[in-house]
Amino acid sequence: MTLDVTDLRKTYPTGDEALNGVDLSVGGSETTAMIGPSGAGKSTFIRCVNRLTEPTGGTVEIDGTDLTALDDDGLREARRDIGMIFQEYNLVERLTVMENVLTGRLGYVSAWRAFRRSFPPEDIERAYEILETVGLDDMENKRVDELSGGQRQRVGIARAVVQQPKILLVDEPTSSLDPETSNTVMRLLTEIAAEREVPVLINIHEVDLAVEHADRIVGLHDGEVVFEGSADELGDDTLDRVYRGGDPPESRAPNASEGPADDDAADESVVRNGVVSADGRASERPTSGGS
Repeated sequence: MTLDVTDLRKTYPTGDEALNGVDLSVGGSETTAMIGPSGAGKSTFIRCVNRLTEPTGGTVEIDGTDLTALDDDGLREARRDIGMIFQEYNLVERLTVMENVLTGRLGYVSAWRAFRRSFPPEDIERAYEILETVGLDDMENKRVDELSGGQRQRVGIARAVVQQPKILLVDEPTSSLDPETSNTVMRLLTEIAAEREVPVLINIHEVDLAVEHADRIVGLHDGEVVFEGSADELGDDTLDRVYRGGDPPESRAPNASEGPADDDAADESVVRNGVVSADGRASERPTSGGS
């Protein structure tokens, strides 16, 4: 499977330009992390790929099919191939873990079966298998509102995976999680990419997690790609270009807001010692893999 994004643009009615001609290809079983300051356009990019936000221009192709040219019926069918994991989980709180996971199969059943939440036995069996994969195999009957943030995020991952997508789009999966749980979630996503041969595109603020877990890193600044490469290539000068636009650090006040407001509005980031965290605290870059 290959995702090919060409000259993707998004301008809001206010005139704010969120994306300015972004080109990106994602494929294979690779995990790609998209980093950048608040307002860089990261969440807008993710949402434009599956047209939760309509792009102003450019093309988004999955295996040669241009999603931007599809009508409503065509887009509904194409979205079966796109698993989406949301920052705020986007779960139905009053339903059980299993019921939430099985909503990932709604695109494959009739409206009547969807209304009755009646799914084929093979879908239920697959859901049990995936719940075991994400470490929730004993929680299928728990209501989602009884779960921790990390458990809810894993329900969201299971729901996306049971969909059997060709690509996973992940919007800020660790923004509300503690460091240990964040590492667990990132490790789970990379394992799913490798084991199921599904590419994963993650919008993330925590650069240290991107460095530790992603195969490739894309840096976005003011709606443009300013870096694309491996974690080993992500030096301090590159981070300065991604987060500061390339100006010398001493020429600016720290935490300056850059670019139009993005969907992922988060705390301003600080660049220091090559690592940025969403809460504005800097830390040393990890010297070894794993967590």
